[in-house]
Parts: sequence; structure tokens; C-alpha cells
Amino acid sequence: MQSFEIDKTDLLRIKTALEGDDAELQVVLNDYHASEIAILFEKLPQEAKERIINILPTDIASEVISEMTEESHPEDLLVGLHPEKRSEIVEEMDYDVATDIISQLDKEDQQEILEDIDQEDATSIRALLNYHEDTAGGLMNSEVICVNINLDKKDALDEIIRQSEEMEEFYTIYVVDDHKTLQGILSIKDIIKARGEARVRDLVQTDFVYVKAELDQEEVAKLISQYNLTTIPVVDDHMKLLGRITVDDIIDVMEAENTEDILKISGVSEDEELSGNWRDAVKSRLPWLVINLGTAFLAASIIRNFDATVKNLAVISAYMTIIAGMGGNTATQALAVTVRRISLSDLSDRQAYNTVLKELLVGLVNGACNGLIVFAVAYFYDANPMLGLVLFLAMTGNLIVAGLTGASIPLILKRVGIDPAVASSIIITTFTDCIGFFLPLWLASKLLL
Repeated sequence: MQSFEIDKTDLLRIKTALEGDDAELQVVLNDYHASEIAILFEKLPQEAKERIINILPTDIASEVISEMTEESHPEDLLVGLHPEKRSEIVEEMDYDVATDIISQLDKEDQQEILEDIDQEDATSIRALLNYHEDTAGGLMNSEVICVNINLDKKDALDEIIRQSEEMEEFYTIYVVDDHKTLQGILSIKDIIKARGEARVRDLVQTDFVYVKAELDQEEVAKLISQYNLTTIPVVDDHMKLLGRITVDDIIDVMEAENTEDILKISGVSEDEELSGNWRDAVKSRLPWLVINLGTAFLAASIIRNFDATVKNLAVISAYMTIIAGMGGNTATQALAVTVRRISLSDLSDRQAYNTVLKELLVGLVNGACNGLIVFAVAYFYDANPMLGLVLFLAMTGNLIVAGLTGASIPLILKRVGIDPAVASSIIITTFTDCIGFFLPLWLASKLLL
């Protein structure tokens, strides 16, 4: 099945159906999956969204709102619905999804929604609201299937069937003792294949991976990826089972974290919504541009100190912008690889050393290769082999510095507790620009004048 993209035909079809009665609109909506309707919502006004949600069956409406992106503000759509319809939708949602959406509302709206829904659902959602959204607790779903370790096979199967009636899907059964302390996990395959007289304590896997509720979501993603898990239990400090995190939740986390890192490296705050207006974009980006302007003045001051060189050898001005630009590209490549490695795992001292050494060698080889090309241009085009030598040395030197700083700066920032994705690009650009201007000008002043 191919991914759905908003097409003018689809959008026109929905808008035309909105001009008719509800029955006609319902017929058109039946041709779309809930996730596709959520994508179409990005291009529809609030009134149209509310009308569509009101005529959809509760289970479909719940799935549509659950599939909406954060930038589409599903919480605003939810709070604008009739209380009865809203309650039905919230009660249909998984607890973790409902919590994520409700947490975006102010306290008054949260209280109103929670007072209208089933008391058990409200209690579970309130408990999840106490956790920070970027932690395992904020990510987990408190709906789990668990059986007592003292049960036999028949009673355990009966309990699993009873608990699974209101769950769409589950991957793992959790085993607890009389005090709800997590003892291990139980696979469906093992309990089905077990002999009739088998007991849960004989089938439980006590060697399992779990996370504490306060653990950062990035660390949870690493564990699930490392151990190839489909689900992971969440416990408190006393090993009491609190909930579970499934692999589909982690996919969303990884997408969000990768987007955040890309925005940070580009000098854009993660607070800027991808679909936000121009004012939000300016507010997010202007501070970084001002900082970058300051570093640009620093690089420009180097040129001022070599006025005589520039006046007597004007051609050097054209080449030094190329050298600085190549350094910036090389540093960005090294930075991207290093930040990615940091995000995947905490590097040991030896791994960090090898990373820096690798990028230094890559910079040396790439610098020499590109330096030879620039040497050839200066030799044949400008008929000046000494200029070619200056440019060769400057290009090689700047790309070595670019590789070195691109790898080492994010590692240093990580060690001192600063997010390397945020500050690295500004610092590295300063290095490559300054060295990219200084080396050709200094070498030219020493070897050509």
C-alpha cells in the first residue's frame, strides 16, 4: 500500500461533499482511511473538521484525531466538540494517546473532559498526566495484560482472554506477584504450547528488559532498538508494573527526535512548528542568525588584517571564499555523522578518539584531493604555480580543521552538558570561515609577496 499524499482531487472532492448533506459526505468519507482523513484535515478549516468528526462513527473519529499531527492541534478539535461526542471519542482512545492530546489543553479544559468520561478512564489518564511527556512514563500506555505468577495454565488463559476484550492488540503478557510487583514476561506461544498442568511460574521469563518511568524517551528508543523488542514494560522504583511502551510509540519518538536534531543543526528551534506562520519562524530563527552575524564579523576582521595582501593579489579573494565554503561543507558532514553517533549511543573515550581521528584523516585526504584540483586551476588558468601551492596548502589545512572541529566540538559540548545539535554548527562555521580566510591570506603574504 502506497503512502497517502494530499491530492488536489481528493481535497476538491471533500470540499464539494461538505457543501452537500451529511449522508453525501459520509459516502465520500467511507473511501478514506482514518489516517488519510487526518492528513486531509491539514487543509480544512476548523468548522469542516468538527462536522466530519461529528458524522463519523466514534471508533473512526477517535482514530482520526489520534492520527492528527501535533501541528494540526487535535486538542483544539477535541475541545470544540459536543461534550457527549467528545467523551465517547476519548474513551475510545488508548490512554497514552488521550493523555498526549489532553495534556496540550489548559487545566480547566482538562478537568472538564476528565469529569465527563468514565471514572476508570479518567483515573488512568490523570495518572499519566503526572509524567513529563518526554519520559517513559509520559510515553507509556497503562493498559496491560498481566497474570499472577501463582496461576495455572487454564486460569491464566481465562484471565488473558478477559483482560484482552477491550484491547486492540497486545504483544506480551506480564507476570506479577500478589503485590503487583513485576516478576517477568510470558509469551503467548509459550502458554499455548504448555502442558495442561503447567503453571505460570514454570513458564515465566525472568531475564527481561524494563525501564523506569523517569527514563528519557530517547533512551527507551535505544533499548527497544538494541534488543529488538516489540514492547517494553515500565515500572516504578519498587518494580511495580505501571504500563507498557510499544514499538509504534517508539517510531513516533524517533521521527520527532530526528526532526528536532535536524532543526537544531540548521539553527532552528524545535519550538517552531513546521506548519507555523512567518512570525513564529522569525522568532525562532532570528537569534541564531544574529549570533551567526557576530561570528561573520569575526571572520571579516581577518580579511581587514590582510588589506595589503588583498590589494596586491586580488585573485586570492575569489579562491578564499571557495576554501571557506568547502571547509563549511566538510565540517557539516563530520558534524552530522558525529551527532548521529552521539544520539545512538554514549561514546566511550576510545570511541570518541577514533571518531575524531577518522574525521581528521578524511579531512586530510579530501583536502589534498580538492587542493590538487584548485592547484591545477591556478596553474593553468592563472599561470601561477606558487599561487596553486598556496591554495593547495590552504585547502588541505582548512579541510583538516573542518573534519577535526566537526567531530570534536559536538563531543566536547556533550561532555560539558550542552546539546551538541544546538551549538555545534555556529562554533564550527566560525572555525572554518576564519581558517578558510586566514590560511590563504597568510600563506600568500609569506610566499607570494
